[in-house]
Parts: sequence; C-alpha cells; structure tokens
Amino acid sequence: MEHPISFNVPVESNTSQKPQAKSSDIAEIREMFREMSQRYMVYKPSPYYLGLKRVMDVAISMIFIILVMSWLFPIVALLIKLTSKGPIFFIQKRTGYKGVEFDCYKFRTMYVNDDADTVQATYNDKRISPIGKFLRRSHIDETAQFFNVLLGDMSIIGPRPHMLYHTRYYATHIPYYNLRHEAQPGLTGMAQVKGYIGEINVERELRKRIQWDIYYLKNRSISLDINIILHTAKAVVFKIFRSLIRSKE
Repeated sequence: MEHPISFNVPVESNTSQKPQAKSSDIAEIREMFREMSQRYMVYKPSPYYLGLKRVMDVAISMIFIILVMSWLFPIVALLIKLTSKGPIFFIQKRTGYKGVEFDCYKFRTMYVNDDADTVQATYNDKRISPIGKFLRRSHIDETAQFFNVLLGDMSIIGPRPHMLYHTRYYATHIPYYNLRHEAQPGLTGMAQVKGYIGEINVERELRKRIQWDIYYLKNRSISLDINIILHTAKAVVFKIFRSLIRSKE
C-alpha cells in the first residue's frame, strides 16, 4: 500500500537542560492558554457573518441543485454506470468543523478499490475510470457536495476537507494544521483560488495551503466569499471547456 508523503520535522532536544520548577511550568501553561484564547478571538467571526453566510449557502445550493443537478445528475450517473461497476456516489468520511467527522459526497471517479480511504489520487492514477478523468479535470465530481452544503456539513467557501487518514497524519507534521477546522469545510477556498488544487506532492505545497486557509480564517467576510465564488466559477467553466476539448482529441 502506498503512503502519504513523508515529512522530516526536526525535533529540538532539551535533555541537557534541567527540569524547570513547577511554578514555571504553571506559568508556561497559563501563557499557552492565553495565546490560544487570543488566537481564537482573532479567528472568531461575527454572528451576523455566520448567519448571512448560511443563508447564502442554502440559497446557492438550492438554485444549483434545481437548475443544474436536475439534468446533470442523470447524465453523470448514466456515464458512471456505463464505464465501471459500482455505486454512483463515492461517500467518504472526512474531517469537518471542530474536527467532527461527516460523510462527504462525490460522484465516483475510480474503480472500486480498497485504498480509496488511505491513498490520495495521483496523476494518471490507474484506479481512475475513463469518465472519472473528465469528472475530476472539470471538478464536476465535486458538485455532489452541494448536498453536503444543504445538509450543513459544508459551506460553499472554506478549507477543503481532508480524508480522516490524512487529517491524522498531517496534524502531527504541519504546525497549526488543526486551525483550519475552526471553519466549515468548503467546496472551494482561498488555497484553491491561489492554485493549490488536487494532489499534494511536497511539504511546501501543503504548508502553503494551510497558510492560505488560515489567511481566510482571519479575513473571512461576505465580500471575500463572493470574490472566491466568482473566481472559482470562472475557473471551473474554463476547465470544463478545456476537458471537453481534450476528450475529443
């Protein structure tokens, strides 16, 4: 079985130092909690923003499901069934708000395999079905997550949710990784707008994604959300058009 990329994180050794006094330990713990409290206040959005964001999520999801999914779903479902055996949807446990697990929906793009929940998809992955390549390049496979938004598990905008296996792994290697769980996971987010999409190959790329996720947490607003939505919509239309041209070649 393949494994996620391995990060070598240097660990400082304090074996040469004498144990600090108990009062110093207590002071250090208090300082740690003070910093955590300040950090939480920085990232805590206003109730007005959260309420308006939820209204926007529900409205956009309902419009997309009624106007697009009503005709897109039968077409995609038929193509998936004609090209590979298995269910139409791929349902995977992922990490959501405050670290709570949820069932994330996607149109199935791979042949049924035992590594789907532990090994990320790679370029020219042999597990990907013929129609799956088009669905992944165009991001149509992720449109099923509008149902997650409607259910309240996700938002339109937020950090992309990772599979549980990767969450546990990355949380031990990337500083502040779990801060991204202070917001609802999203269909798209700041990291995706900046070009960090798909397969994670190197440590620096993952760190950049986390940095942009945290940037979003500190600066999120309705105007920023709308800007990300417009940018993503433009990029998706371009990718669908480019994927259609590739499929004809």
